[in-house]
Amino acid sequence: MRLDKDYLMEMELWPHFEMRGIGGVAAAPSPAEPVPGQPRSASTTGRVAAVPTPGPTPTRAPTSTPANAIPRNPPIKARAAPPQTTALAPVEAALLAKIAAADWPTLQHIASACRACALCGQRQNVVFGVGAPAAHWLFVGEGPGAEEDESGEPFVGEAGKLLDAMLGAAGLARGREVYIANVVKCRPPGSRTPLAAEALACAPLLDRQIDLIRPKIIVALGKTAITRLTGSDAAMAALRGRVHHYRSIPVIATYHPAYLLRNLPDKLKAWEDLQFAKTTLAGVL
Repeated sequence: MRLDKDYLMEMELWPHFEMRGIGGVAAAPSPAEPVPGQPRSASTTGRVAAVPTPGPTPTRAPTSTPANAIPRNPPIKARAAPPQTTALAPVEAALLAKIAAADWPTLQHIASACRACALCGQRQNVVFGVGAPAAHWLFVGEGPGAEEDESGEPFVGEAGKLLDAMLGAAGLARGREVYIANVVKCRPPGSRTPLAAEALACAPLLDRQIDLIRPKIIVALGKTAITRLTGSDAAMAALRGRVHHYRSIPVIATYHPAYLLRNLPDKLKAWEDLQFAKTTLAGVL
């Protein structure tokens, strides 16, 4: 059954459908009302229906923008990166020069007033070092603990007692043939491992201590000291039993006494390291 508009109009039924808003009835456009811009083609009913064809997209003629007009979305300019420089600030350079020329009293005074890193904020005492100022042996630990921070002397707690016992077994004594220092001179919070930046801030002080002592051999106690003096982050097994060098001085790697208190079987390894250090020193003297 035909239900297009022409048929319904012919049967005088279109007003009935139109007033009731009944959809779904296709009405072909009248020949008198062609769709602009579209060609005609014959439909299956003999009427002309519009056939959509793609046409070119209309383009607007470019308009000129007044010279004083502000664009709606102005381009964002990239912020220039700050220039990279490795030059030291004048105060830092002057302090480094002062440290490099310092004698023992001057160096200790500089250390006592040091504020090169955040560790100075909670310290009780700067733990500078202790021992013979011209010792053949230099032992370097990582940093002060609570008892060292209170007393101002390195290795005075349980780890210090173990170190003294190790020195005695090797025929050495604190304050005679030995000087003891740390990578950092102030206690890290909670006695944690010093950060690399903190070790770097204290590096000029330790380097000047080494220059003044002129030790024949250095024993690095624990990974912090080993990394600071050798630049290596390798496992302890790979670092022990080898002669490293720092500022042309032989460096022997061994365990920190605090580690040995928690790992008693490794005391034998530490003893072997001290014997290796003695053999190395004998070859230097």
